[in-house]
Amino acid sequence: MTFKQEARIIYFIFLTFYFLLFSPHPTARALPHTPESQNCQAQDVETLTAQLLKDLPSYANRVSQRLRRPNRTFDIYTYVLLAGRPEFAPLTLGPGEYLPSEPAALAETTRQVFITTLERQYTDGKPVELQEYHWLFLTKTDSGWRLAMMFSRTGTYPSKQPPTRPRDSSNGVIAQAIRTWLRDCQAGSVRVGFSPN
Repeated sequence: MTFKQEARIIYFIFLTFYFLLFSPHPTARALPHTPESQNCQAQDVETLTAQLLKDLPSYANRVSQRLRRPNRTFDIYTYVLLAGRPEFAPLTLGPGEYLPSEPAALAETTRQVFITTLERQYTDGKPVELQEYHWLFLTKTDSGWRLAMMFSRTGTYPSKQPPTRPRDSSNGVIAQAIRTWLRDCQAGSVRVGFSPN
C-alpha cells in the first residue's frame, strides 16, 4: 500500500468520525455556562493549546493509572514527563499528492495542532525515554473545542532513529487525556486565559 493510499484511508476514517461525533443529537443537553466555561469556549486554539499542554502530563498519567490492570505480574508502565512544542501550520488537506479534496465546512471548523510529549517507560525496571509526536484534529462546536481524531508517531529520545509510521491514536492515553481536559474546560473546572502578574 502506497503512502497516498494510506493517507486517503486516514482521511476517510477522519470524515466518518467527524460526522458521527458532531452531527446534531436530539437528546443532547448543553452544560450550563459558567464564566470559566465561556472563557474556554471563546479561546482561540493557540491559547487553548498552551493551557492544555501545561495540564496534559498530569491528565495523561491519571488516565494511564486508571487503565492499569492490577492482576498482571508484568506490564510496561509509561509516564508523561513533558508536553510542548505546539505547531499550528496545517498539513495539506486539499487536492494534491497528500489527500483528496475536502468539504469546505470541514476545513472551516477543524484545526490541526501538532504537539510533542516526552515519556518515560519502564521495562523490567529499566527506564527508556521516548518522544511521541501527535497530530490533533480539533473541531469547534457550539459547546467548545472537541478532539475529533488524533494520529501519533513514536521516536526515541535522544533521537537515534526515525520515528514510527503514523498510527491512529484517537483512543489512546493522550487522546483520552485531551478529551477529559476539554470536558473539564467546558464544565468550568479549568482556568484558561490567565497569566501570572
